[in-house]
Amino acid sequence: MPGRPLISGDAQPEEAQFEAGLRPRRLADFTGQSKLKENLSIAIAAARMRGEALDHVLLYGPPGLGKTTLASIIAEEMEAPFTTTSGPVLQKKLDLTGILSNIRARQVFFIDEVHRLLPDVEEMLYSALEDFRVDILVGAGPGARTHSLPMPKFTAIGATTRQGLVSAPLRGRFGLVLRLDPYQVEELQTIVKRSAQLLNVEIEDAAAEEIARRCRGTPRIANRLLRRVRDYAQVRADGRITKPVAQTALNLLDVDRYGLDEIDQKIMLTILEKYRGGPVGVNTIAASIAEEADTIEEVYEPYLIQLGFLNRTPRGRVATELAFEYFKIKRQPGDGAQAGLFP
Repeated sequence: MPGRPLISGDAQPEEAQFEAGLRPRRLADFTGQSKLKENLSIAIAAARMRGEALDHVLLYGPPGLGKTTLASIIAEEMEAPFTTTSGPVLQKKLDLTGILSNIRARQVFFIDEVHRLLPDVEEMLYSALEDFRVDILVGAGPGARTHSLPMPKFTAIGATTRQGLVSAPLRGRFGLVLRLDPYQVEELQTIVKRSAQLLNVEIEDAAAEEIARRCRGTPRIANRLLRRVRDYAQVRADGRITKPVAQTALNLLDVDRYGLDEIDQKIMLTILEKYRGGPVGVNTIAASIAEEADTIEEVYEPYLIQLGFLNRTPRGRVATELAFEYFKIKRQPGDGAQAGLFP
């Protein structure tokens, strides 16, 4: 569906070239996450003073908030080589062995989606993170033996959108566990203005704020919307992004003032109109709008709950009073979570 890539915080394959050019390279240029930046800057400064590798770092939070960017910044600040991979790519122990055997002193090794590591690959990572050695099985059968190869001290950075799926033994081997939170409008406005400057696009403060308000607190979505608004400004306006141009372009993309797109609105209108505000099960909602239940739970619901439009209850999803007011739907007598308790 056309609106889906716009509001999802997940990276799209075709965005790699754009994101690489917009990412800050230094911690001082990274907007937002002030407490996280403070903790990181202290740890980096201390490691550099001692001439050591930084402690292993686990970054977690919703997609699109800057985990990969922070990993590359850490490597830049440590003046260390940067190697990247992801959990799903490491299918065999041999895949991990090849990477670890080539790691140099103080190198930064970034593992995206670390929660998706296979159990046997993850177990091999334990000794590398804690004891800085690689255990290799030589031979087979009764004559097989384990050979340990020492490794230089390095920094592993794991990134995950679902910290709860990272096993306790793996999580315990990270010295720094840092959470990235959704951004404030002011921070996102700064990010939009910086990105516009890098894209050589003139943008008004009010237009940058308009885009910032509609990007669901996520820099990746802000940059995505900025590129679409830039296209509209070049084709239908004079190339300069003003507030009216931004509003028209975003409305054309079906992204409303809260950042809700077509699917978000379908979900809420289904609950409000068809099921009188709920409670209603997620599988019923999915069938009603022809969408996957997992996609609704992981992509759309969290933001609707953050806005205060939706509640999860043991009996199903329930729309709030705020949702009835925003969508201008009048609650009928007897509607709501208590309606089904009485005949």
